[in-house]
Amino acid sequence: MGGVRMTAEGLSALADVTSAAAVGYTEALGRLPTMYRAFRRLSSGLRGPARPDVLVLIDFPEFNLRLARVARRAGVPVVYYIPPQIWAWRSGRVKTIRRLVSVVLAILPFEPELYRQAGVPVEFVGHPVLDALVGAPSRAEARARFDLDDGSLVIGFLPGSRAAEVESNLPAMRDAAARIATVHPGARFLLALAPTVDAAAVTSAAGAGIRVVSNTHGVIRAADVLVAASGTVTLEAALLGTPIVVCYRASWVSEAIARAVLRVPWISLVNLVLGREVVPELYRKDTTADGLAREVLRLLGDPAARAAQRSAFVELKGLLGQPGVSERVARRVLDLTRQ
Repeated sequence: MGGVRMTAEGLSALADVTSAAAVGYTEALGRLPTMYRAFRRLSSGLRGPARPDVLVLIDFPEFNLRLARVARRAGVPVVYYIPPQIWAWRSGRVKTIRRLVSVVLAILPFEPELYRQAGVPVEFVGHPVLDALVGAPSRAEARARFDLDDGSLVIGFLPGSRAAEVESNLPAMRDAAARIATVHPGARFLLALAPTVDAAAVTSAAGAGIRVVSNTHGVIRAADVLVAASGTVTLEAALLGTPIVVCYRASWVSEAIARAVLRVPWISLVNLVLGREVVPELYRKDTTADGLAREVLRLLGDPAARAAQRSAFVELKGLLGQPGVSERVARRVLDLTRQ
């Protein structure tokens, strides 16, 4: 199961559910028929005569743990890469993982000890974002690409990689840009368009004051301050050294459920990995134009606050491992097929 990028690398896709990706609980309900069809196709492939030598699961635990059960019954070993966030919610899933998964390949530095304590074979491979940043442009290169001079004040927006995320986060970001512009009339605003969302819809929703571009790393490097939806992109921004304001919006039902089950004090990976609040977080009702503009203006007016974030980002980089993550994972998967 995968999308066009995995297919381009040689995947024979039995299912592609990338268009059905969702965030939140209520938001995911409409995707269930698509997911059920994908599960049936993949289960048949695991049971059939051409079943694979190994099943590699990536994130997506509600779906993948069910698939792992089918694989184990068929005698197919299971590798879980980017494992379930048992440290955040539903820690009881670790019992299922111990029963079904041959080895967990962990990407966050605090995960291995949690899995070891639960009796799950685990290895720390590092975070794949380290590989994703290879070849990222310098600040000067990014600004030249966008025809921005070095003295321009640039604010970057990263509203998310899923249509539902963008729909939720973009209005507040757009209106925050207007408020920031009243204080800094010469500010330039860039929005990074994810390849998984509709360009025309995002450009229309962003309005005339925000330039929409298809270059996430370029936006991160070019910006003086970023407003980013919570997710892996916050790690990318931190590792590239750009100060961040993190935000997130979901339906009120999803928020209520999340508050009831989550066991962590932060929503951003930067704060979670470092174990303290380094970047400001605005969640649902606080993700407003006024709230975002206030935090951006605070960072712009406080060089010490920006320097403190950058200093913490250096510490973060040291915790996430070394580049070459994907190759290490691939070698470990191949090792398992030879056992």
